Amino acid sequence: MFSNLPPVTKTLLILNGVIFVLQLVLGNAPFWPFMLWPLGGAEVGGMSFLPWQLVTYGFLHGGGFHLMFNMLVLLMFGAPLEYTWGQKRFLTYFLVCVVGAGLCQLVVVSWGLAQGGGAFPTLGASGGVFGVLLAYGMLFPHQRVMLLIPPIPMKARTLVIVLGVIELAFGISGTRSGVAHFAHLGGMLFGWLLIQQWRGRPPFSRRSGNNVRRF
Repeated sequence: MFSNLPPVTKTLLILNGVIFVLQLVLGNAPFWPFMLWPLGGAEVGGMSFLPWQLVTYGFLHGGGFHLMFNMLVLLMFGAPLEYTWGQKRFLTYFLVCVVGAGLCQLVVVSWGLAQGGGAFPTLGASGGVFGVLLAYGMLFPHQRVMLLIPPIPMKARTLVIVLGVIELAFGISGTRSGVAHFAHLGGMLFGWLLIQQWRGRPPFSRRSGNNVRRF
């Protein structure tokens, strides 16, 4: 199965796995400059925000379960998207979701720091993964998928809506405060915006007319 995966999905799986092994061997300290830190983090005992962190944080993980969940979703839903879009478009989409999720999380954690909170880094591919889930739900809305916990079958579109509502509720209420809920929502938001732009649909102009590629 792994040998038949499309190249970008396979590379992302391998890259995340290798980096996680390095985290286990070297510890997290060498990777602190590559985690996503809030603005002003260095002033309260953390580290400074640096632009490349908006990409690099998405290839670091906080534990084995964190990594396995993200890679399982990428494996199940990323491969069909890459087969549909092709390598370049899929990679572009994934990275836009990672960066978009990072920007949303940067706003949230920087605001929290300004309110007297601590300087904590964000890491994980979840923003990109939630963007992948959104894209799958938009491209294959009636495809039936099975939740792992609980094992309930549902349409892909329904799954995306349910996950989005749960993440929004958790983010607003502060439930599971150690999880970057707004990064997940940011990945979905930027993924939706990019797909709408590719389709020439609101909030983007349709001036490109027949040059828009439909999918």
